[in-house]
Amino acid sequence: MSNPAPKKFRVLVVDDSAFMRKVLEGIFNADPQLQVVGHAKDGREAIALAESLKPDVITMDLNMPHMDGLQATAQIMTSNPRPVVIVSSESKEGADSTLKALELGAIEFVTKPSSGIDLDMQSVREDLLRKVRMAAKVRVVRTASTLAKQVQSAGSAALSPTKIIQAAAPSAPPQPSGDLRFPVVVLAASTGGPATVMRLAPGFTRDFPAAVFLVQHMPAAFTTQYALQLAEFTSIRVKEADASEAVQPGTLYICPGGQHLRVSPMGRIQLDSVTGRIDGYLPNIDVTMESVAAFAGALGIGVVLTGMGSDGARGAKAIKNAGGLVIAQDEASSVIFGMPAEAIKTGAVEQVLNIDDIYPAIEKRVLGLTRALPVGVR
Repeated sequence: MSNPAPKKFRVLVVDDSAFMRKVLEGIFNADPQLQVVGHAKDGREAIALAESLKPDVITMDLNMPHMDGLQATAQIMTSNPRPVVIVSSESKEGADSTLKALELGAIEFVTKPSSGIDLDMQSVREDLLRKVRMAAKVRVVRTASTLAKQVQSAGSAALSPTKIIQAAAPSAPPQPSGDLRFPVVVLAASTGGPATVMRLAPGFTRDFPAAVFLVQHMPAAFTTQYALQLAEFTSIRVKEADASEAVQPGTLYICPGGQHLRVSPMGRIQLDSVTGRIDGYLPNIDVTMESVAAFAGALGIGVVLTGMGSDGARGAKAIKNAGGLVIAQDEASSVIFGMPAEAIKTGAVEQVLNIDDIYPAIEKRVLGLTRALPVGVR
């Protein structure tokens, strides 16, 4: 008796270009694990077909007529959640919209080559297939974020760069007095990270008595805008980290894409764009965590959030060995439980928490550490 054919993941392709829909269908149908079950040429059709076809995964273009991909993603993730992979241009506007979509709950993204012709799309074929296959296995949850409501009500106007820049204008951080010792938090994230951080970031306040580093696996073209967009949803000062700047409490630093970030023993940021990938990652989270462990010692806090792979596991051990606290996101609230699971396996994680319980745990630890510091050091 022959073995039954393996189940194929059902794909809905959304793109306003008939040519691109045909190219994507050819790529997916040639893969033994995927099968295209429908096409949509705009966001309205995408919402209707997501409901009727119930695909395992949706590939979503962003710049489309009638209703764009961002509005469609917001609607799908609030009313009929399905795994979404953004397939968008690499323009600045494309990066802005892609980030918004990731914050709304899209799982991953693939950047279209600039020409968008068939031959060029074949250059991203393996990356596209890997991400679509991975996304099809993800359990998505319904989202009803402030961002989703903004996008649904305002449409493209929600993407206004002027609005974003005005809202994200950073205020001066609080200045430490005496010894430059204060808690340092490292947030580590990969797949599913932008939406997860959107749940976490609003808790941080303008006078938060710790420095916070966010190391998110993200390309260089995205992190500057990511810092601006994240600043809209939290009162802590948010900025992309600059080389040689002194680390200050009351600031959330975004690790620039395409660079590794370290904190020097003197408390200054070091950026490395020369080394390239370390253990397959750029930026590498372990690098940042290990340097924070050396700088902050028992004042270090590592938080391993959703993501694929094992980055952060070695860094978690370093923070734990230095006397710091390590928290991991639980499986139920993680988009991908890979990174938290690997950190837990090391034995360095003290608390495994739902995403909604992570900020209170960070705050409790930071306030406890701050109270324990000698007078004049706080």
